[in-house]
Amino acid sequence: MLKDFSVSALMMGLLTAFVGFVSSFAVIMQGLQAMGATSPEIASALLAQSVSMGLLAIVFSAWFRMPISIAWSTPGAALLAGISVIEGGFPAVVGAFVVCGALIVLSGLFRPLGRVIRMIPAPLANAMLAGILLSLCLAPVKAVAFNAALGLPIVLTWMVVVSRWRLWAVPAALVALVLVLIFGVELPADTMEQIGAAIHPDLTFIEPVFTWSGIVSVAVPLFIVTMASQNIPGIAILKVHHYEPPPGLLFAGTGIFSILGGLTGGVPVNMAAITAAMCASEDAHPDPAKRYWAAIVGGFGYIGLGLVAGGIIAFVSLAPPILLQAVAGLGLVNAFSSAAFAAYREPETREAAAITFLVTASGASFAGISGAFWGLVAGGAMMALRHFMQSPKK
Repeated sequence: MLKDFSVSALMMGLLTAFVGFVSSFAVIMQGLQAMGATSPEIASALLAQSVSMGLLAIVFSAWFRMPISIAWSTPGAALLAGISVIEGGFPAVVGAFVVCGALIVLSGLFRPLGRVIRMIPAPLANAMLAGILLSLCLAPVKAVAFNAALGLPIVLTWMVVVSRWRLWAVPAALVALVLVLIFGVELPADTMEQIGAAIHPDLTFIEPVFTWSGIVSVAVPLFIVTMASQNIPGIAILKVHHYEPPPGLLFAGTGIFSILGGLTGGVPVNMAAITAAMCASEDAHPDPAKRYWAAIVGGFGYIGLGLVAGGIIAFVSLAPPILLQAVAGLGLVNAFSSAAFAAYREPETREAAAITFLVTASGASFAGISGAFWGLVAGGAMMALRHFMQSPKK
């Protein structure tokens, strides 16, 4: 195994961990804050998620000799950011995380459940995802309106970098946020002491509360988003690079760790898409049989970043919330545009996709159930009605 190690895999693995963590941790923070999590609970969740991602990537990659990269459910966190605090508070959200993890395990062990997820029309799944992402993608505009001197440097940095070096755009925006904090915001005199005290987070167990509202409003949409936008594409990307991973075992493994991480307040972990493509590329190694080391190195990188997650959170929490939301939104622009394009690509399903998008983006809840679920229901009803009205009459 050690004979397959290479400098190129080392560099790609470190880049994967940095990009994967920095590009989306702001979204995770926003989602958990919206659900009522405290800063220590968020730090605990990030630690658990990072260690879970790292361990799964190391074990799976070494076991199957494939570059299997693991990520947290960034679209799922964006879903949370669009839902108001549910009945039962954050413990009910933790219960929903546990249920979501159990559903992911079942999708791996019970193939018909996985097939049901794949049966959800792609335009509706993408429209729901676009509706979920919209509110956060508007945050950069709101940040500039809030304070142009603070928000504009972040947005302009992202625009310049994304035009040439897409992978570095969100990390660059985060660096711009740090500079804005240092030079544009009056920080407390004991800032470094606060960061030092919080740098190593403690794992906090949160007793889950299982509620109907949490299951239907959070667990089910979170499961659908995680499977449709992360797990299934993650497997597809590996197959594009001529690997044949065992989906059932991988889904079950990520589901188990999602349950364990959920008990500390963490969103589900899942198969990676973007970072999987990085680890599986020729940049990791010319020989496909040796690229698995990139994912292993990335796994160790995630664990290292998780161990200092508390300090990262303590620092960025000093910024006005809208600035952190702006960075999160910039990190989701590409995902939003891809989902919107896929949702409206087919003319015959555009009305159904539009209804799904609008109901989801409204953020409105009915009967205590979030708009993401009702968006799928409304879009599905429109699609069924169109099919019925256009079917030939006997």
